[in-house]
Amino acid sequence: MKVIVLSGSLKEKHIEKIKKFSEDIGTEVCFAKNESEIPENFTDAEVVYGFGMNIAKTSKSLKWLCVPSAGVDYLMKPGTFANEDCILTNSSGAYGVTISEHIIAVSLMMMRKLTLVFEESLQGKWGSPRPQRSLKNCRITALGTGDIGSCFAKRVRAFEPASITGVNRSGKSGDTFFDKVVSIDKLEEVLPDTDLLVMSLPDTDKTKGILSRKRMELLPKGAYIVNVGRGTAIDEEALADLLDAEHLAGAALDVFQSEPLPSDSRLWNTRNLLITPHVAGTFSLDYTLDRNVDLFLEDLNNYAQGRPLSNYVDRKRGY
Repeated sequence: MKVIVLSGSLKEKHIEKIKKFSEDIGTEVCFAKNESEIPENFTDAEVVYGFGMNIAKTSKSLKWLCVPSAGVDYLMKPGTFANEDCILTNSSGAYGVTISEHIIAVSLMMMRKLTLVFEESLQGKWGSPRPQRSLKNCRITALGTGDIGSCFAKRVRAFEPASITGVNRSGKSGDTFFDKVVSIDKLEEVLPDTDLLVMSLPDTDKTKGILSRKRMELLPKGAYIVNVGRGTAIDEEALADLLDAEHLAGAALDVFQSEPLPSDSRLWNTRNLLITPHVAGTFSLDYTLDRNVDLFLEDLNNYAQGRPLSNYVDRKRGY
């Protein structure tokens, strides 16, 4: 079995770990920073770990593509795979820590008005005190209770919120970090009792536009929104209207309908909107990269043993 590892982010310890594991299970492995560096004798590889888009599109020998991202919407388009039976796995489970820390960071920045204070400090101004909000006694709703939503709930629990409500398809969760979990058809019932709405949804037909103008208007005046899932889940124009009208106290977006966000987008000039360039879930934390590699090796062992893969993605559902 031939395996290609495509990454410019791996450190020497990760390369050595993959090499040793491959030797132990009798697998040939090659490392390349991009697809143009793949040697000729590996173009028929059976497994690729990395963003092997061209290989997936052209190679019928490819039987398993493991991408180091949690989101896989970019792989759902027709014609993405030359081999329609190619297995797809993602790296869900590697990003919960870094993204949940990002959520807490931007929530505190908005609630404590730190963005305004920082802007004044850059101008050499000693700012005036401003009214602040707190995560303590905050009514939090997590729209999405997967790895990211659960990791966030676990960490924000230490801030003593009034409640943490999870919302997902089934209305069930095995995590004890939520006070309750409701199904998606109950979303409009929980929004009026939400001070902080955190979204970590994948991009699927059922999640597109899920946070509509009507639903945002159900949030109480002064509520906050954080989106780290996919930009397609929010009506951006309605969000800008409600922020400018001060119905919403603030929003933090790490994902957008169009990325990079166009320079002429209205969002750049929307009041109380914190914009970050899709950086909540990068390889910046050592833990994220370590866990990413571990997840791949766990499934590589499963694959070699003929067992089901843990991070299998149902390409019909989109996750």
